[in-house]
Amino acid sequence: MTMVNALENQRLNTVLDVKVQLSVRLGTCQLAMRDVLELNPGAIIQLNQRANAPVGLYVNEKLIALGEVVVVEESFGIKITQLIGEPAA
Repeated sequence: MTMVNALENQRLNTVLDVKVQLSVRLGTCQLAMRDVLELNPGAIIQLNQRANAPVGLYVNEKLIALGEVVVVEESFGIKITQLIGEPAA
């Protein structure tokens, strides 16, 4: 391995340890501000996504995968079904 390759690997390893924010998006909707201000406990907001549609997995607000919501012990999780940029299985 050359000195340049070793330096590139060291830099890459440093970047690979950087923490990123993962989020799962179930769906979205638009509400008038009047409706937002009237929200209270027990209110139900209908999202634009069908219940059986895949959810989006985002890294720092960029969609990277689609998946299904699962339950892992007592927490929610996501089972990846498709990586963005790859053909659907």
